[in-house]
Amino acid sequence: MMPPLFTHFIPSISMQTPTHQQISSLCKELRLPAIRQQFSEIAQQAATQRLDYEQFLLGLLKEEYEMRVENRRKVALRQAGFPQLKYLPDLSLEDLPAEAAEKLSLLERLDFMRNGQNLILAGNPGTGKTHMAIGLGVKACLQGYKVLFTSVSRLLTQIRESRSQKALRMIENRFEKYDLVICDEFGYISFDKEGAELLFTHLSLRAGHKSTIITTNLSFDRWKEIFGDPVLTAAMVDRLTHRAYIINMNGKSYRMKETKQWLQKESAKKE
Repeated sequence: MMPPLFTHFIPSISMQTPTHQQISSLCKELRLPAIRQQFSEIAQQAATQRLDYEQFLLGLLKEEYEMRVENRRKVALRQAGFPQLKYLPDLSLEDLPAEAAEKLSLLERLDFMRNGQNLILAGNPGTGKTHMAIGLGVKACLQGYKVLFTSVSRLLTQIRESRSQKALRMIENRFEKYDLVICDEFGYISFDKEGAELLFTHLSLRAGHKSTIITTNLSFDRWKEIFGDPVLTAAMVDRLTHRAYIINMNGKSYRMKETKQWLQKESAKKE
């Protein structure tokens, strides 16, 4: 008979209920979905293999743990805001700019994140900057880090909206706590003085202790074109590049190569 202590906590379970239904109900109450789904199959395996109780329990707990880890990964990837999932193994080292191909194996260790260092990927369009940044971000998510992907224009819009809603400090606190922030398309739009100052303030919050990846098509000497203020530009470059990895991404365009391959395939179909 079940001890009174347990019946107090689960009064809805009848003593006449079959064992597997009781286990299923308890797992639902305790929020153990993997054990609820797998306990019957694992019990059969345990009986066949003549496992002891500890090994049977270990098998159940492993299933629950692995499901929770996988669910956390899925949530992290969803909340990161990637426009699409891109993976580092899909990058062609032959097509990457030479410096990126050389440094990729070092960067994918994610030591730069553990050290709070930034990564600047600077070069002409189509050379794999965003793919590389997303690939590093995806890997970070899978390793349990909290990541945010955003374009600079979207980030500024969110900052301005939060300011109007008097929620700026809350946004700053959340922005500061991400393990990795990826700011894409840095240099595609110019800012007014207020926008430049807001962006500088937010990125400065992370300087020295949290990592930021910047993708840009502009060399540093042209950043004053988007910030306007030479003093603010110099301060921004100084904050972002201190102890940072700066990768030259100038090279042949990935997208141009893919377009040519597509055109060749379409042409072959017509022949």
